[in-house]
Amino acid sequence: MKFRTALLAIVLFSIGAARAADEYKQLSKIEKLPEAPDPNFQFRKTKLFSLGDIPGGSAAKRFQAGRTPLRDPSVGFESAYRLYGAVTELDKRQRYGNYFDFFWRTKRPAAVTIRLEYQQEKLRFLKQAREVTYTNARGHMKTEFAVIGDDFLNDGRVLAWRCLLIEKGRIVAEDRSYLWR
Repeated sequence: MKFRTALLAIVLFSIGAARAADEYKQLSKIEKLPEAPDPNFQFRKTKLFSLGDIPGGSAAKRFQAGRTPLRDPSVGFESAYRLYGAVTELDKRQRYGNYFDFFWRTKRPAAVTIRLEYQQEKLRFLKQAREVTYTNARGHMKTEFAVIGDDFLNDGRVLAWRCLLIEKGRIVAEDRSYLWR
């Protein structure tokens, strides 16, 4: 009985910690970090999703007219999932943008920071970054980032990105888009 209670407490604590950690911090200055790849840290999968388009673009007009040409039902589900609860057109516009879901793992307990660095269409070569910190990460984790709303509508789509796992000020794992330099 004690084992089940302890196991339940650990599961609930880890779920709560993962949900609380999804609050990101926007960085004002990006520091260059040393690389020290570690086999204990690994990106497992990356899911990218783009919802809507820049206002006035052809995809935005089709989306507003309700004529989105979807062939795969899972793509339609993802749009419905991201737009759930958006009632007005303003609500929908605030959810347009780029969504990034990173699935990663660590084989040992560690204080890990996951950083998304990205470049947007209208900002040219300006690099921006967002971070999420986990104080005691272990096992399989998922971190979500979203560049949506005014960030997306004013500055454009995310063209290039890289995601880093950082432990003790060192990059231990990396995942990047093809266009990242």
